[in-house]
Amino acid sequence: MNHIVTVQDAVTAFADFMEPTNAELDAIEREMPVILADVDLLDAHITTLDRTPTELDARRIRRARRRALAARVALVNRTTGASLPGGAA
Repeated sequence: MNHIVTVQDAVTAFADFMEPTNAELDAIEREMPVILADVDLLDAHITTLDRTPTELDARRIRRARRRALAARVALVNRTTGASLPGGAA
């Protein structure tokens, strides 16, 4: 008779080593405005899935799209400005 064993110990044996590093946590923190803006945009789209979008819905989607784009532009500008040598922009 063959015993069926779980691989739980093998899978979670290295869980302590799989924690995010400080650099990864800092990157997530820098990207958080973009993530939140994308969540707002998804929320705006989700509200219109089961109905015909009204003018108010369309306005909400446009605003959320603009906020998401602005957050992405701000992130790129911060990233680009930090990576240029000599402080050149």
